[in-house]
Amino acid sequence: MYQLIESESIREAGLKQNAMSSLQDRGNVTVRTPTFSVEVITVPVSDVERALRFYVDQVGFTLDVDYSLNDAFRVVQLTPPGSSCSIHIGNGLTDAPVGSLRNVYLVVTDLEAARSRLLERGVDVGEIRHKTPIGAWDGGFAPGLDPARGDYASFANFSDPDGNNWVLQERGYRSVM
Repeated sequence: MYQLIESESIREAGLKQNAMSSLQDRGNVTVRTPTFSVEVITVPVSDVERALRFYVDQVGFTLDVDYSLNDAFRVVQLTPPGSSCSIHIGNGLTDAPVGSLRNVYLVVTDLEAARSRLLERGVDVGEIRHKTPIGAWDGGFAPGLDPARGDYASFANFSDPDGNNWVLQERGYRSVM
C-alpha cells in the first residue's frame, strides 16, 4: 500500500533531500515508495536435526530460535555471521521440495579464507571460479580467483546435506587489505 503525500506538505515541512530519496514526484502528489528488506529465507530440509548441525557446526551460522509447538510444527532460525537475513528450517514451514533451494548468495570479503574454513569444517565446497572475460562478462567462467579481486567476480558453491545450493561470492576484498 502506497502512502500519498501532497507535494506542498513536503516542501512546507522542509524535509532534507536525503529523506526524500524514497519519494517519487507524480504531478501534484508525491508517492512514498515502500522499502523491502529480505529477512528470512526458508530452506526445505528432510531432517531438521541434521540440517541444524550442518548449518551451525559446519557452516558457522548462529542459532537464533528453535521453537516447536507440536510434532507437526518446528521452526529453527539461523543467521550467517554478519548477515541481517536469516534462514528457517523446520517442519510444517513450506511445501517446497526438499533440496530445491538454488543459488542463495553468501557474500564474503575473502573467498579463499571462507572456502578454506568451510573445507576445514567438512563442507564440500567447489573450486573457486571467476567471471570471464573480465569487464565484458558473457556468462563464462575461468578457474581461480579474479586476478584483480574485483567485487562480485569470484565464486564457489556448496550444498547442504539435502542438496540446497549456496554460492559464496567475494566482495570488498580490496577494502580490507
